[in-house]
Amino acid sequence: MAETSKITFRMDDTVKEQFEAVLNDLGMNITTGINVLARAVIRHGGFPFELNQGYTNPYNLERIEHSRQQSANRNIIVKTAEELRLDDET
Repeated sequence: MAETSKITFRMDDTVKEQFEAVLNDLGMNITTGINVLARAVIRHGGFPFELNQGYTNPYNLERIEHSRQQSANRNIIVKTAEELRLDDET
């Protein structure tokens, strides 16, 4: 068996209880759940799910890609937020 390391961290009591309940329903404890998450992060090269705060909705992703293309083509247009809002309304 591989050597193991002890990791200590803090978690909100309510979150811990809910996390533990879900993991118990899956037949595992918190240690196993954290190990499953760690291996998934390694396998995916990042989190195996999207992390966002509403930033990556389809509209924003389209605008980001549009900006990247403009930048790559050196077609940079400087506009104020108000000008951009007016562009979207037309």
